Amino acid sequence: MIIVVVGKESPDLVDVAGDGVEVRFVRQLDEADDVLGEMEAVIGRVPPAVLRKAPRLRWVHSPSAGVDADLSPEMLASPVVLTSSAGNGGISLAEHSMLLMLMLSRDVPRWMRAQAERRWDHYRHGELAGLTVGIYGLGNAGLDLARKAQAFHMRVLGVRRRVEEPAPYVDLLCDLDQMLAESDFVVVTAPRTPSTAGVFDRDAFARMKETAYFICISRGGIADDNALLDALRNGQIAGAGLDAHGVEPLPPDSPFWSLPNVIVTPHNGATSHGTARRGAEIVRENLRRFVAGEVLHNVVDKAAGY
Repeated sequence: MIIVVVGKESPDLVDVAGDGVEVRFVRQLDEADDVLGEMEAVIGRVPPAVLRKAPRLRWVHSPSAGVDADLSPEMLASPVVLTSSAGNGGISLAEHSMLLMLMLSRDVPRWMRAQAERRWDHYRHGELAGLTVGIYGLGNAGLDLARKAQAFHMRVLGVRRRVEEPAPYVDLLCDLDQMLAESDFVVVTAPRTPSTAGVFDRDAFARMKETAYFICISRGGIADDNALLDALRNGQIAGAGLDAHGVEPLPPDSPFWSLPNVIVTPHNGATSHGTARRGAEIVRENLRRFVAGEVLHNVVDKAAGY
């Protein structure tokens, strides 16, 4: 059995694979041309051209929690099992969401400007206690955010596709209309799929409170950037905290950089040591399961997109 790993060498993975399994480490898949026809698994992204050259390929593991970049038409049509690293960054993304909510509610950029000017700027600011946060997407990040938000004495609303599943720390599962109307913060933690792309359009922003903030920490493209810009400029919403963007890297000439009511971070919310550690644990466990012929963890529903 040949397994190709795209990334730096890891003795742990060789040990997990065990005897009789060849683990090939490459910087990119074209370095494994000589084994494409024989490899049975790839840990890393697989371009469509490689997928067509790998008749024995049975399993691909994505290094990301979101797999929109992995779901090419060829992958969708393929019988290859795709797994993800879902759960690796949930804790870190929830922390980042709390950070952005705190920064927006207390207008932290105002303090930072005053610090840079050595100016004592004492003002009355908001607090999160008693406010409502609406979470769009209750996967690992969304559920961990719900737990953290309740610890801050917030009311938590949630919108999810599978309403039959338990939603601990969520006060109310509701539809999008109710969440938009009642939330002081709307936080997007959902993956980008055909059903979520563009959900936050002009109509959605018009249904939010004028005092509410929009936060996106999962994937760009779930919000219509032009609609969001107009809502921010026209005072339809109070502001935004954006870690995920429709175009990445965010171009230097993007208006989002200079809007006074926007905090921009460079899709950096889950880039933590904890995320890397949990991702490595997911890979090791799935490799063990694959070699042992067991059911894999985090199998992607290709039709649903996650």
